[in-house]
Amino acid sequence: MELLGQLKHFTLDHLSQFMQGLSVIVGALLAGILLKWVIFKVLAAYQHWFPHVWVEGMLRKLPKPVAYFLPLLILSTALPLVPLAPKPFEVMRRFMEILLTCAFAYFLIGWVNVVQFRIRKKHQLDKEDNIRERRLFTQLQFIRRFVIILIIFFAAALILMSFPTVRKIGTGLITSAGIAGVIIGFAAQRSLANLLAGFQIAFTQPIRIDDVLVVENEWGRVEEINLTYVVMRLWDQRRLVLPINYFIEKPFQNWTRTNAELLGTVFLHLDYTAPVEVLRLELNRVLKETPLWDGRVGILQVTDSKERTLELRMLVSARDSGTAFDLRCLVREKLVDFVQKNYPECLPLTRTLVPGAADGGMII
Repeated sequence: MELLGQLKHFTLDHLSQFMQGLSVIVGALLAGILLKWVIFKVLAAYQHWFPHVWVEGMLRKLPKPVAYFLPLLILSTALPLVPLAPKPFEVMRRFMEILLTCAFAYFLIGWVNVVQFRIRKKHQLDKEDNIRERRLFTQLQFIRRFVIILIIFFAAALILMSFPTVRKIGTGLITSAGIAGVIIGFAAQRSLANLLAGFQIAFTQPIRIDDVLVVENEWGRVEEINLTYVVMRLWDQRRLVLPINYFIEKPFQNWTRTNAELLGTVFLHLDYTAPVEVLRLELNRVLKETPLWDGRVGILQVTDSKERTLELRMLVSARDSGTAFDLRCLVREKLVDFVQKNYPECLPLTRTLVPGAADGGMII
């Protein structure tokens, strides 16, 4: 009976306060959601009539961050209207501060993504001469990740420092920070070396996004440059992951360091009777008929005379490495086909001297 009396007393005395607090919370959250909907409807209408890349970036990257941030911001503003005792109110206020800090950090990360979207829209990688864009995207990718890490770090620091106990512990740890820093630095020296190598690569740029590299006898393109590692997309769609300091400490080939143009070689081994000048004319004809050739270099030279064959080297040029590979295959196929059809006797032969013939020997 006493319990029922207390329950009745609670219901009569506190129901109105509970409903008032609930209505304030729900109303603030709904107001934030409605405000977010109105803002993005206005932005969508503006983008429809007056297209702008910044507005497009906000429409793509900010809806989720704003959907968290605005309702929590309005709720934190309306929080004093919730009828709570001092201690529960302090707990709820602290909880709202933590949520609002997280939402604001998410909102800032959204703006970082908007800036990245704007830069990527202005500078496209899918054009032939994209060295400037690859240099910019390499720095952009590294800086974006670094800024996001800083935002998360400061958000976590603000949340932790909002607790008095943590502030006291942090003050006490300042005296031992030097020793702890030495210990942590010694234990994580390789990770720190990778991080510093990332800074060096981002700004000195021995490699860039979409560079063509030959590393560990593998050919591929740089797909990602992260803070501590690099991902290469190999020609057969495998992924090669390397620590970022690899590109500081070890040699590698960069085929697109200053430009993407490349020379390709094709070798043929033919008999000494091969008509070199005719083959040179045929090479020029093949090159002029294919769009793979960029018109810079197209020569045929006898680079070696071996015991049984001549070594003919064709040097051709193309606008990039992939095109150079296709051009080499085409030239090799066309020249071999030309020799087979017109000069089959010039294919590599083996000559044997048969002793005892009337003229002192016969060559077969």
